[in-house]
Amino acid sequence: MTVYHPGELAVQRRLGQSDIAARLSRMVRDEIPDAAAEFLADQPMVVLAAADDADRIWTGLVTGPPGFVHVTDEQIAVDALPVTGDPLREVLTGQTHRVGMIAVQPQTRRRMRVNGVAVPTGAGLLIQPDQVYSNCPKYISRRHIEGVVSAPDRHVRHHGDALDARAQQIIAAADTFFIGSADTEGNTDASHRGGNPGFLQVLSPTRLRWPDYRGNSMFMTLGNISANPRAGLLIPDWDTGTTLQLTGTAEIIWQSEPDAQCSIEFTVDEVLELTGVSPLRWSSAELSPANPA
Repeated sequence: MTVYHPGELAVQRRLGQSDIAARLSRMVRDEIPDAAAEFLADQPMVVLAAADDADRIWTGLVTGPPGFVHVTDEQIAVDALPVTGDPLREVLTGQTHRVGMIAVQPQTRRRMRVNGVAVPTGAGLLIQPDQVYSNCPKYISRRHIEGVVSAPDRHVRHHGDALDARAQQIIAAADTFFIGSADTEGNTDASHRGGNPGFLQVLSPTRLRWPDYRGNSMFMTLGNISANPRAGLLIPDWDTGTTLQLTGTAEIIWQSEPDAQCSIEFTVDEVLELTGVSPLRWSSAELSPANPA
């Protein structure tokens, strides 16, 4: 039995990587290995993705002291919620939802992903995992935590349907963003994308483009997009704790590019900028040596 859905299998075939993906499928588990539990317990932040009642996908940041994410009874407890003003907060406190979660440790360039069902607990979530797996360190910018600030009393919210000058500035400087996507049955995934600043391009106030660099050959994100174009982006400002969240639709552009197996164009439906989302203050980036020039 394969862990992949038809959209993922189709992309694997199109890009000639089915054999690699089949071998790597053994990495995907539905239980949580001890090493994964230890890794999660060390993290001060995770990224979650889920769809709202209108099937818009939102991807957001959740932070807490190390240990706020931990394994209990073969489930993953997240003892925090997205901040007030983040659409994910309302989504995840209302009822059971399919979620994708990714934990990235910039200091070590390690990451792991969890897809499953999240049950609200009042102060957080309890995730029953369907898929647990790690990814390689490619394209992760190395950063170190330099300080932790107090959470603000409120998070200033800027909401619109197009990218203003401030949002375009954040995007132009980005070496990292996160993408949430889902298959036709609503199984949701959260993933990381990285590159040199400028790899995430603003084509217009409602259109973005980025290259899809060679990764683990599973094509969880591209497979979802090929089946269901709904997606949500999270672009963090590591210096200030501000986050930029975009929800819209994604399209795979199959024409080959230098160093990329294809590109993605993203049409923006809604833009949300929230200040003070993360209390973590990070060092400047040491860009990944895997990044294409």
